[in-house]
Amino acid sequence: MAEQHERIVDTPEWKALEEHFERTRDLHLRQMFTDDATRGDTMVLEAGDLYLDYSKNRLTPETITLLVALARRAGVETLRDAMFAGEKINITEQRAVLHVALRAPEGEQILVDGVDVVPEVHRVLDKMAGFSDRVRSGAWTGHTGKRIRNVVNIGIGGSDLGPRMAYEALKDFSERSMTFRFVSNVDGNDFWEATRDLDPAETLFVVASKTFTTLETMTNARSAREWALEKLGDDAAVAKHFVAVSTNAEEVAEFGIDTENMFEFWDWVGGRYSYDSAIGLSLMIAIGPDAFRDMLAGFHAIDEHFRTAPIESNLPMILGLIGIWYDNFFGAETVAILPYNNYLSKFSAYLQQLDMESDGKAVDRQGNAVDWQTGPIVWGQPGTNGQHAYYQLIHQGTKLIPADFIGTCRPAHLLGDHQNLLMANFFAQPQALAFGKTPEEVVAEGVPAEQVPHRTFAGNHPTNSVLVTELTPNTLGQLVAMYEHKVFTQGAIWNINSFDQWGVELGKKLAMDIVPELDAATEPDLAHDSSTNALIRRYRRLRS
Repeated sequence: MAEQHERIVDTPEWKALEEHFERTRDLHLRQMFTDDATRGDTMVLEAGDLYLDYSKNRLTPETITLLVALARRAGVETLRDAMFAGEKINITEQRAVLHVALRAPEGEQILVDGVDVVPEVHRVLDKMAGFSDRVRSGAWTGHTGKRIRNVVNIGIGGSDLGPRMAYEALKDFSERSMTFRFVSNVDGNDFWEATRDLDPAETLFVVASKTFTTLETMTNARSAREWALEKLGDDAAVAKHFVAVSTNAEEVAEFGIDTENMFEFWDWVGGRYSYDSAIGLSLMIAIGPDAFRDMLAGFHAIDEHFRTAPIESNLPMILGLIGIWYDNFFGAETVAILPYNNYLSKFSAYLQQLDMESDGKAVDRQGNAVDWQTGPIVWGQPGTNGQHAYYQLIHQGTKLIPADFIGTCRPAHLLGDHQNLLMANFFAQPQALAFGKTPEEVVAEGVPAEQVPHRTFAGNHPTNSVLVTELTPNTLGQLVAMYEHKVFTQGAIWNINSFDQWGVELGKKLAMDIVPELDAATEPDLAHDSSTNALIRRYRRLRS
């Protein structure tokens, strides 16, 4: 029988928020700003280079006070301190959760089972830096003596989304004379497109798999090996064109990779929290070791803020509490992440895994079913593209969709009036969402009466605005750490384990049972449900 634990929904703090919600649920942001002219100056927080304006949310100062009390009752600070202390807060896998150690400066001490892990982190970082410098300078050459001009990262999940997102975000800091590509999907079209115009003699593959047995990653890695050797001919070429990010030296050596070129990481690093480890090797080759370390410094700045700031002024915690307010009291089911910087084109997709794999749980830490809503659905894409796609739904649809707007003040490239036009939209959209347009205002514009309902905007749609001076390796690290700790805060309040991901296993296991049935030379004896059986038979017939 599962251990019993105080249910957060049964606490006085939760009850107080329910009562407060009933009193304030119909308040409109127009009235809130009318009643408090200083709202836009006081409902703000800063951490590092991040500036959060949360004034356009459907909450009052009392809401924040009550949410902070809820966080204290839930023990968010206690769990946070346990994480930083190296305790095994990933209780289902009995592991520490120490992505924060990946960006700890030399000299700091973080213990796991009595061992300081920080020196080992920096040993691997130094090894990565030495290798990256050799590739970038041309000192590392391929089997035929040609320098490496192409780097292809092979991974999946966090081993792909992390370095891929960060490479796109920091492309302007990358070595432009080199080509960087990413393969994750087991669909052969992904590998074909990534390699079709590359020369194997000039291509390096970074194979990222902790166990070196991940189905999708190793299927792509074997195809990469065949692709390279078809031209290079000699099995010895593998050692010059493949490196591994793994912990399984035996499998790495069996593949043909020199274990001297195996870059380790640890079981206290979850995949979706790992691109600042050796998983980011392809990123380090792209932007260089100095920029990579600057990114780690950005992570660490927000780590320290999260570790030390009281809840009331703790930017990631307040962001998480605002999410709790909408998720559990308003019943919102999604959150939109809307970066107004095209280099952040993969940022929303990256946060999908970070948030939904972490907090998409239906049982608490003690194994009891929860009867409160947990992780939100995360979605979005860069502005201004989304404005011509789904903003219609946010503005005038029937769903409540909290949204985070992320803007940068300085563009990487100043081109005419592009930046001011972009940022004018960044400022205008949250304003329009908050205040809308009344029927009276529409009528005053001379709109025909029959069109007035269609051109009225209810407003009262909540948003956060996050402003950053410019997008750099350092500020990217800050942004990612902010969302990591937001997710942590929400998981702590829901009393779920944000650091396992058993939900990804079942479908993968069933797929392995089905693979031989698809390959069978004769019609297999299928024992699935009638739908799956019929689909497999149809696939086999059409494929042939």
